[in-house]
Amino acid sequence: MDFTKIPERNEIPEEFTWDLTDMFPSDAAWLDEYNALMAMPEAIAAYAGTLGKSAAQLLAFLRLDDELSVRLEMLSGYANCKGDQDLADGFYQDLRSKATSCIVAISGAAAFSTPEIMAIDDETLDRFYAEEPALETYRRSLYRIRRRKAHILSPAEEKLLAAAGEMADGPDSIGSALRNADLPFDDAIDSEGAAHPLSAGTFGPLMESADRALRKSAFENCYKSYGQFKNTIAATLDAQFKQLRFYADARKYPSTLAAALDRTEVPESVYLNLIEAVHQNLDKMYRYVALRKRLLGVEELHMYDVYTPVVRDAAVTISYDEAKATVLEALAVMGEDYTDLLKQGFSSRWIDVYENRGKRSGAYSSGSSRPHPYVLLNQKDTLDSMFTIAHEMGHALHSYYSCHNQPVNTADYVIFVAEVASTCNEILLMRHLLDRTEDVRERAYLINHFLDQFKGTVYRQTMFAEFELEMGRMAEAGQALTAEALCEKYLALNKLYFGPDMISDEEISLEWARIPHFFYNYYVFQYATGFSAAAALADRILTLGESAVEDYKRFLSGGGSTDPISLLKIAGVDMSSPAPVNAALKLFGELVDELESLNIH
Repeated sequence: MDFTKIPERNEIPEEFTWDLTDMFPSDAAWLDEYNALMAMPEAIAAYAGTLGKSAAQLLAFLRLDDELSVRLEMLSGYANCKGDQDLADGFYQDLRSKATSCIVAISGAAAFSTPEIMAIDDETLDRFYAEEPALETYRRSLYRIRRRKAHILSPAEEKLLAAAGEMADGPDSIGSALRNADLPFDDAIDSEGAAHPLSAGTFGPLMESADRALRKSAFENCYKSYGQFKNTIAATLDAQFKQLRFYADARKYPSTLAAALDRTEVPESVYLNLIEAVHQNLDKMYRYVALRKRLLGVEELHMYDVYTPVVRDAAVTISYDEAKATVLEALAVMGEDYTDLLKQGFSSRWIDVYENRGKRSGAYSSGSSRPHPYVLLNQKDTLDSMFTIAHEMGHALHSYYSCHNQPVNTADYVIFVAEVASTCNEILLMRHLLDRTEDVRERAYLINHFLDQFKGTVYRQTMFAEFELEMGRMAEAGQALTAEALCEKYLALNKLYFGPDMISDEEISLEWARIPHFFYNYYVFQYATGFSAAAALADRILTLGESAVEDYKRFLSGGGSTDPISLLKIAGVDMSSPAPVNAALKLFGELVDELESLNIH
């Protein structure tokens, strides 16, 4: 694949694009389903005022809710995937908007259900379970609704909140369109004077280049563009946190953090303790930065020096086919049922592989598993791209196992466990690569890559989490999230996390402007906790073998059948304890020591 230019969508060979006809055979079929679903609010409304009258009526409503959940998942899945292929394609952005409107309409029509389920007294509900044994399927989801009784409003108020959902998505949609479709970038210029196209998708690979002049140019040109729109982007973040504060206040939560974490049954202490633990271990990060500075042989280490490999001559091009084969080898420890699913995903076009003009940047797994997951990549034939394949297919198979082993109402897993399976795959891949090489330089290159991954997942995401916490607190105190205030706070955190040997260039104060995760409602901390859990689980799998794999697959198959802390205990790790985070940070320090001992120059 030629990565020197960004192709149009129609220039990508079909075999490297996802096959969305598995969801809908055509846009016309999608529109038929959209119209059918837009007629469903009337059928839903027929249940209003009846859920507490009989077990049969409650069961019938919950089954209808399951059916609509599956159909809406397919409707939005198709629209989102089509829309992400080219964010400048107005037709599919309209489909995405229609899907959102449909979800809002159905959510609004069903808004009566939560207060009615809340109003059923315990004695009556116990009688319902006895009268309709099929209701047992819904015991967990009914519990999750009823446990939040203090935060549920009247039917009229719930309907109003549901109707506001479309507006609440506005800041994320606007920010995404600006970052991915409308934001212009000047080309990056290398040391020979040659131009390299700069985009959200090419920025990462350019920052890994051995050419320091190219890295510096990409860094400066990237943030020059963001700087020109910093007030607009700050306004979208300000709107994001205003809507989070609105919902938290409406539901009587003390903070936006409390509102976000309560939905997934994660104690706030887990979030705050993560930040504290990382603060207590910043010395290891500072040692990593000092080692990177020495190995690169620079008088000053700048933020554009953070991602380039310190062992340059060990870097290799890894084709997409090679990467898939290596991932399959590394994950063979998971058993044939797991690798057979991987092969199916690779061969049946679950994956949209290469970047095209207008395509959403980054990578993701759709989370949907009906009929199967879909994965978006922006493959660059690098080691990092190979790890991205392992990561996103970890998400995809987690969704697949959960969907195929749980009823609809408990098939979805909460975001706290979402990054565990993906990161476990990455760690198993890294251990596989380290085990099969005795070459000192190759080993140093891999350890460096793992340290960078670790730094990016634990330290950097915790820094993001702390910044997000600060934004939430500012919003709750009535302070506007201005570009000036955000730049000041972000630069201070960057200096804290990277330490005295790093030059925190002024441009890095704008990094918040290009991070889409700040619109994900306190999501990023789970990358760090997920990495810590994954490190423990990967070690357990490699040490104990089949019994640990079976425990792990029970976790993968658990969906939302219990709270996330209990799910991870099934797999063999206790995240209510600080031990996994501390062990992960200890491992980081040990890897820094090993890289230093290899004496690479």
